[in-house]
Amino acid sequence: MLTAYTKDTPVHSEIQEALHKVAHVDYTKPIIRNASVAVLYEEALAHEPGSAVTSTGALALNSGAKKGRSPSDKRIVFEHTSEHDVWWGPVNMKMSEQSFMVNRERAIDYLNTRSRLYVFDGFAGWDPKYRIKVRIVCARAYHALFMKNMLINPTPQELAEFGEPDFTVFNAGEFPANRYTTGMTSTTSVAVNFDRKEMVILGTQYAGEMKKGIFTVMHYLMPKAGVLSLHSSANEGPNGDVSLFFGLSGTGKTTLSADPRRALIGDDEHCWSADGVFNIEGGCYAKCVDLSAETEPEIFNAIRFGAVVENVVYDRETRVIDFADTSLTENTRVAYPLTYIPNAKLPPIGGHPKNIILLTCDAFGVLPPVSKLTPAQVSYHFISGYTAKVAGTEDGILEPTATFSSCFGAPFLVWHPTKYASMLAEKMKEHAANAWLVNTGWNGGAYGVGKRISLKYSRAILDAIHSGELEKAEYETYPVFNLHIPKTCTGVPSAVLNPKSSWLGSPESFNETTQKLAKLFVKNFASYADKAEESVRAAGPTL
Repeated sequence: MLTAYTKDTPVHSEIQEALHKVAHVDYTKPIIRNASVAVLYEEALAHEPGSAVTSTGALALNSGAKKGRSPSDKRIVFEHTSEHDVWWGPVNMKMSEQSFMVNRERAIDYLNTRSRLYVFDGFAGWDPKYRIKVRIVCARAYHALFMKNMLINPTPQELAEFGEPDFTVFNAGEFPANRYTTGMTSTTSVAVNFDRKEMVILGTQYAGEMKKGIFTVMHYLMPKAGVLSLHSSANEGPNGDVSLFFGLSGTGKTTLSADPRRALIGDDEHCWSADGVFNIEGGCYAKCVDLSAETEPEIFNAIRFGAVVENVVYDRETRVIDFADTSLTENTRVAYPLTYIPNAKLPPIGGHPKNIILLTCDAFGVLPPVSKLTPAQVSYHFISGYTAKVAGTEDGILEPTATFSSCFGAPFLVWHPTKYASMLAEKMKEHAANAWLVNTGWNGGAYGVGKRISLKYSRAILDAIHSGELEKAEYETYPVFNLHIPKTCTGVPSAVLNPKSSWLGSPESFNETTQKLAKLFVKNFASYADKAEESVRAAGPTL
């Protein structure tokens, strides 16, 4: 029987033999499997320069040159079991089986040069009927602890009976890919092979690649099993009513789903099965920039022993983190177990959602703060995945810029977006779920003229959704986008509910801006129109 590793016990011969059998991993060295948090701290501090314990007990680490994901370096192997399923194109770029094996050999050769390796065996998916067994093989304690936080930890009995994994990640991120390998465009490669059930990472130590890699795997496997995988957060009210929140960065998905009156099921990745909703992950991966105890106390207080903080700047003497310092990157992050959130629901499984909330941050100022969507409109806006970037967020952004990401998570899709959209429509119809488009962006005018919709108003809107008030409200049709907007909502001024009423400029400028955004929607959706139903194509803006 396998036991927990300590420095006084021998390494597990079972894991050594298993890795040697499937990948010719050198089994004469220590291979540390499912180590405790304390042991992984010790390993990182002893063997990874730059590791430190912060003033609150978290482990601070640096991800090297890459401080974020590298979507342009992601590849899916073109092989017979999945070639007709994958949505090939800029999101899922093809890789030959030969190139994958070259990278795999390169990764394992590198791992064999290390003095010690780490393995974490865990699960993805909280519903036992659909969970998969995942094995992480890596050379950094940082990566092992990160995935210990992000995956679901097995019980001692489950670990003893783990057997062969359903998917294995070989993380040799410290070693570069060979740019002359066919299909490589840089020294970074993140490659998934559904036939071999393996993922190989080269040239990036950013831990988020493992997290999102497993999400990509679930995004492929779950729809094959009739389960809808979703890039969303989820929470549950006192009466068991579940809400799903979709939204790109900056829309308020994390903030608005963290409601002290509702239990958090999860903040990022979920599945909707015939039994209800379940979280894919065992932890949370949150942004740290400008974090404070006042604005986001749950995340702030989760930065303690066991948490991993990435690429943060801290005082070398006191080890106090400066969350405002983005000199290393604006993408500072913390990974921690779901158990660190006081109002988390454990196990994170809920019933069928009652409300589907699509969040957008419209910087053009013409989308209503809340709209009730028809089933066809849900599919249209889900496939569109709209939000906007504003001046200052990225170099070269001087005015509001529309951003579209299919299903609010295009980089992680495997199937065509219409497959996920049609599954969502079927689920909503079967369980009579309501759907809402909630704009947390600008009101009264575009960015630079109007004002950002108050968080107080956005929370009041969600309260009205959850209480059932908006389900019974009187509605009017909002032209061009053909949205249904409530005439009243407790806690929100009526003028704010209709962007035309709150617009500070001329009627002509309002109409011009509305038409501008509508045309961007229509242009974007043209890429998906050939596989969308007629009712969905007709659910977009009318020019």
